[in-house]
Amino acid sequence: MSALVTGADGRARCAWVGSDAEYERYHDEEWGVPLHGDRPLFEKLSLEGFQAGLSWISILRRRPGFRAVFHDFEPEAIAGFTDEDVERLMLDERIIRNRAKILATIGNARATLDLTAGRPGALDELMWGFAPTGPRPRPRTFGDLVAVTPESTAMSKALKARGYRFVGPTTMHALMQSAGMIDDHLEGCWRAG
Repeated sequence: MSALVTGADGRARCAWVGSDAEYERYHDEEWGVPLHGDRPLFEKLSLEGFQAGLSWISILRRRPGFRAVFHDFEPEAIAGFTDEDVERLMLDERIIRNRAKILATIGNARATLDLTAGRPGALDELMWGFAPTGPRPRPRTFGDLVAVTPESTAMSKALKARGYRFVGPTTMHALMQSAGMIDDHLEGCWRAG
């Protein structure tokens, strides 16, 4: 598989985009763009947790449904979910209906409230504290990409210690890529910095 694919607009992109218009939009506008704020990062953490074992496009296509049922990922709202809310979510076809992931999202909302109580920005600070510093070589091929790094492993460990779930090192590495903590646009991609 080639490392890059050229879109109808003539731009070279990371080949994982394929020919899917939503993936192309996501790649161009979101993936690798620095994301800050407790609520946006909590949303990213939640969606990455739901993605575990699935394709990202399946999450991306359901994101409007996720945002609707999880109150735009406001931790305060989600932390108050009850068993009845879990049962309601298990019947909602707009999202991935996985009980363990739903319960993890609720628990992670509570962990976020604990972390940020009296310290707005604490989740942002914690997560960005694991972003690598200094220059990194630009990946040229898919073979240059890794699924786990020491930073993603450390972030996973720190979040787990605070009660977060579905935050394994591979999931956290994907979050670091998508939230712009690392720039893994391949060499030759128009988005490569």
